Amino acid sequence: MTKLIVELNSINKTFIDGEQHHCVLNDVALSLHQGESVALTGASGSGKSTLLNIIAGFELPTSGTLSLLGEPTSHWDDKRWSQFRHQQLGVVFQQFNLLTPLSVEDNIAFPLHLNGKRWNSWCDHLVETLGLLSLRKRHVETLSGGQQQRVAIARALAHQPSLLLADEPTGNLDQSATLEVMALLCQLAAEHQTSILMVTHSLECADFMQRRWHLDLGTVHE
Repeated sequence: MTKLIVELNSINKTFIDGEQHHCVLNDVALSLHQGESVALTGASGSGKSTLLNIIAGFELPTSGTLSLLGEPTSHWDDKRWSQFRHQQLGVVFQQFNLLTPLSVEDNIAFPLHLNGKRWNSWCDHLVETLGLLSLRKRHVETLSGGQQQRVAIARALAHQPSLLLADEPTGNLDQSATLEVMALLCQLAAEHQTSILMVTHSLECADFMQRRWHLDLGTVHE
């Protein structure tokens, strides 16, 4: 039996706007095992990014329980959340969130430094596969949106995380680069048993994943 990486039980998320209560997630119960890849689809504003943020600990659910790597997170403090993110989690944000004063290489190496690791052959493989070899010394603010997206993907994968959360990871890439990135994500899941939860509007990208969850009216259907 493979290890349970993410387990959500009866997760609810409600936002309050004045006297209005907006239910974004309604009694969501999901599980993601080691090495599994899942595409999360749904209309814009349906709560897909909110669900990723809850799993990453950037937002708290209104109610329900979240377990990560078999450990309930309800009593995790900031230090424990930071430890999990540094060691076990990779995130590709829609807005990239790159460290703009730094070079491409330094951005990719950043999660390695947090874990006391050095640049290695896996990083070389990422740089080459994502077409970043000639850009390693460039400052990220000088890159195009598509190039910055590739750097963000490389940074998220550099430390070989147990869990990758990706919010539209190929949104700024052309067709050829999209297929290369999706193939790389599948390779990572296979080689390193990384679990992947990817938000996407692309059915072509969703087809690369083993499973598909669809979020509609606050409820997830598989």
